[in-house]
Amino acid sequence: MNPFHPLAWAHDSFWSLFPGELVGLTAHFFDNAEPAIAAPATELQSESEARTARVSGHGWSSDQFEYGNDTYRFKIYIPTAYEGRPLPMIVMLHGAQQDSDDFASGTGMNIVAEEQGFIAVYPEQPESSNPLKCWNWFLPANQTRASGEAAAIAALTREVAAAYNVDRARIYVAGMSAGGALAVNLAVTHPELYAAAAIHSGLAFGVADEQLTALCAMNDGRGKVRLPLTSSDEPRLRAVPLIVFHGDADGTVHPRNAEQIVSMSQLLHGVTDDKAAPSAIHTGHEAGGHAYTRQVFHDRDGDLIGEQWVVHGLGHAWSGGHPDGTHTDMRGPRASREIARFFGEFVLENSPPIQTNPL
Repeated sequence: MNPFHPLAWAHDSFWSLFPGELVGLTAHFFDNAEPAIAAPATELQSESEARTARVSGHGWSSDQFEYGNDTYRFKIYIPTAYEGRPLPMIVMLHGAQQDSDDFASGTGMNIVAEEQGFIAVYPEQPESSNPLKCWNWFLPANQTRASGEAAAIAALTREVAAAYNVDRARIYVAGMSAGGALAVNLAVTHPELYAAAAIHSGLAFGVADEQLTALCAMNDGRGKVRLPLTSSDEPRLRAVPLIVFHGDADGTVHPRNAEQIVSMSQLLHGVTDDKAAPSAIHTGHEAGGHAYTRQVFHDRDGDLIGEQWVVHGLGHAWSGGHPDGTHTDMRGPRASREIARFFGEFVLENSPPIQTNPL
């Protein structure tokens, strides 16, 4: 079993539905195990230590957030540039069997946060919600604004933003694999909260509504995008700009899913063509790294709405990541820096101040 598979927890029960002689014949179409590099164990700080760190102004600390019947632990990185003044914030959503320390180490996003002066927040999926800590992105309850995991992470985003005096106009969300799929859900259901989003090796909105359709969408990239229904007299919601990374050798989430995310994004931006041609195409090959193709998309008014990065030879791993984290590949473009660059292009207009109780 592939431990990073976004539906690894459902794998055994899924195959138990089939006669034993069929499993060996067909399982290889669903399982593409890739070696995992163990992340160093890091003890989470106590809540009191986290609050002490907050008062001191910067550092790596842990905390927790209650939503409904669930408790979400999270870690947060505050750069040394923070002195109580508003800073941008990125919410980072991990993949299955990862945690905050693993994901932060692998992506190196805290290093970028320190260099560029933004806050990075890493929510964790409770094991009570999924034994392998996989975000349940495919469940209909998590694809709505008012309930489930999307609503919980949006609420956590608001709480942290209020507690740390975050710049309300510069809040972003990024995710990998199952976390990338949940980041899509957040971008679609909470466009007023996130100025832009980054999806690494994820899936488009609504391509699955239960375990089997999720497995199929992951493996062939042919799930049907189903956006939330709106009435004709409702005002059109803002569309969140997206930067999409995907390896063309990904054996866990088919690269075709990246194409679907781009098409979905263009549809939300009012581009009705199946997939409009990019306004620019760039190719590159960093020394010792994977080659890549980067496409840039603008709307009819000439405004930037997205980028798509296809990293040639990259599997199911964070591009340009650090080996201290699981499922990373040091070769190729450094996704974390490109994501931060892309996010810097977007600021929410007329964003209201966040009104909520501090943590």
